[in-house]
Amino acid sequence: MKNLKYLILTISSFLLFTSCDRELDIDSEQGISTETAISTPEGIQQILIGAYKNTGDGDLFGGDVQIYGDLLADDGYLYWWGTYAELGHIYEKSIISDNVYVRDTWARAYKVINATNVVLENLSVVKDEDDKKRIEGEAKFLRALNYFELVRFFGKQYEAGKNNTQLGVPIVLKTTTDFNGDLSVARNSVEEVYTQVVKDLKEAINNLPSENSYYADTYSAQALLSRVYLQKGDYTNARDLANDVIENSGKSLMPNYKDAFNTSENISEDLFAMQVTSQSGENDLITFYADEAQGGRGGDITLTEDFLGLFEPDDVRGSFYYYNYYDDVLTSKYTNQYGNIHVIRLAEMYLIRAEANYRLGTSLGATPLDDINTIRDRAKASALTTVTLDDILLERRRELAFEGFLIHDIKRTKGNVGSLNWNSDKLVFPIPLREMQVNNKLVQNPGYN
Repeated sequence: MKNLKYLILTISSFLLFTSCDRELDIDSEQGISTETAISTPEGIQQILIGAYKNTGDGDLFGGDVQIYGDLLADDGYLYWWGTYAELGHIYEKSIISDNVYVRDTWARAYKVINATNVVLENLSVVKDEDDKKRIEGEAKFLRALNYFELVRFFGKQYEAGKNNTQLGVPIVLKTTTDFNGDLSVARNSVEEVYTQVVKDLKEAINNLPSENSYYADTYSAQALLSRVYLQKGDYTNARDLANDVIENSGKSLMPNYKDAFNTSENISEDLFAMQVTSQSGENDLITFYADEAQGGRGGDITLTEDFLGLFEPDDVRGSFYYYNYYDDVLTSKYTNQYGNIHVIRLAEMYLIRAEANYRLGTSLGATPLDDINTIRDRAKASALTTVTLDDILLERRRELAFEGFLIHDIKRTKGNVGSLNWNSDKLVFPIPLREMQVNNKLVQNPGYN
């Protein structure tokens, strides 16, 4: 597979965080041999940092996977005005197999996966046991994060209680080094991919420290695994993990909703965030959601009156917007081009715990009503006196809007996108044409050439 040919020959320089500020000391990328890179603990750490850097690339969690989640799910709450045809095709549900965005997301994710495999295969050079455990945990967290996104976009939705033999993506757990042999790899089932993601995250939880600066820690892994279990419909495990994060992570909701975004520092509710500075990192959410004054293209993605109608008058989330030059409505979530991208927020854990408790008829940690009112209180929305599943799902839409959740929520709850049902072939990405041409074991998704 062509994207698996990315052996780590160029290593991103180590990111040095100072105690006084968040500026990064960035050296130029160094072209070094693989043998040199994997021979020292410092080299292994550099490869790991490179995996973080690529995970935060615009092709992945630097914005594109979040944008896909909203464009693909559009049901009248946003407009796409942009001139980028390939993103327009995602919005229109008319994707073709050589879509450059789809192609680059697939390739970038497997580049990260290959880097994590390099790290995991060479842990023996790290002699400090605490460092070794941490590095292993971080590598497995990043591998799981990328596989989870790949299987959600390129495979059909996981269905609880079924065999889930539908095709997912290829699982590759060994470093690709020999480019002269047959690199063809078949797609694994959705069940197999989810099993691997869960396995990696459980092992990450066991190895990661409870605090780890800007990098993944045990609560990052627990929160991601809670998200995975929710997508699977495993509400007991989703609830238990979300509850543990809420109760024991030391994280807290920002007092003001607006302060949860556009921050140049990690905030109290960040469980995992991609770091962006004037020197490093990408924020494609700014590119497509913001106007020129905020560093964007002017407002390629704008909000509709239907979306704004989801909010009560006093709910600050419903007024968290501004107008561009054309009087289009733009979300205020993305106005700092050097702001961090908040990949996992504590607010999501409250929403997961509420939904899982409701579905299970339990009140672990808090009642579903109390958790929903915690979210609403922060947003200055009126407290509910009773709560239904529809109320909880609507609260997810309000709180997590434009953060990439919607298409995945629609699929797991078996909803619709316009006239398309949740299992439509048009809501699944094609296997990139380039991959199909170089890998004769790949099977294309239905509806694509």
